[in-house]
Amino acid sequence: MSSIRIGGIEKFSIVDFPNRMAAVVFMQGCPWRCPFCHNSHLQDVNAETNIVWRKFLDFLEQRKGMLDAVVFSGGEPLVQENLVQAMEDVKAMGYQIGLHTGGYHPKRFEKILPAVDWVGFDVKAPFDEERYKAVTGGIADVARVLESLQMLIASRKAFECRTTCDPRFLNTDDIYTIADSLKNMGVKEYYLQKYRKVPSDTDTTDGQCLALVEDEKLLLYLRESFDIFDVRR
Repeated sequence: MSSIRIGGIEKFSIVDFPNRMAAVVFMQGCPWRCPFCHNSHLQDVNAETNIVWRKFLDFLEQRKGMLDAVVFSGGEPLVQENLVQAMEDVKAMGYQIGLHTGGYHPKRFEKILPAVDWVGFDVKAPFDEERYKAVTGGIADVARVLESLQMLIASRKAFECRTTCDPRFLNTDDIYTIADSLKNMGVKEYYLQKYRKVPSDTDTTDGQCLALVEDEKLLLYLRESFDIFDVRR
């Protein structure tokens, strides 16, 4: 598994996999260039890293009985061709598998889905080609994102959808549009995530960062639309 590239590891987390104590492995590489990304150092799949997959497995061996799960995050884990083997290595050790993804590569998503126990699926914008490209640096193919999401829904795996509320790119109407699309597709669990300013953003005010996640009319609508809804600050 030397071809698996890891950009970072969080040895203990209680927020990345619901109701599980997990280790998080941040996979190197992401095809998108979302302007609100705080992990831009993971974008280059060929960036130098000194983290060895075998050593991470050794760490997991030592944590059996203390950790419940391993979450593959990023970056975008679906960039890596050998992701399914990495997940199977971890699952064979008795851990549950979590995945954070934007659904970038549906064929790889289909391949790894049987190994996954829970998915956090990032919805970047309304499902419109131009809007998605605006948020992902002109790269995302919204049809592929939708294919991955529909596949996830059909699989009956546990999952959530979530949207980062960057006011530079999303407004209230956009969130209504996203919510209606997800509800019509059968999504039951949805979260809004407060935008945390990236260092390059010197213009957005704190009030603007909070506007969408504090819009009471919008929040009421979302609570009525989904079985589970909440705001993450």
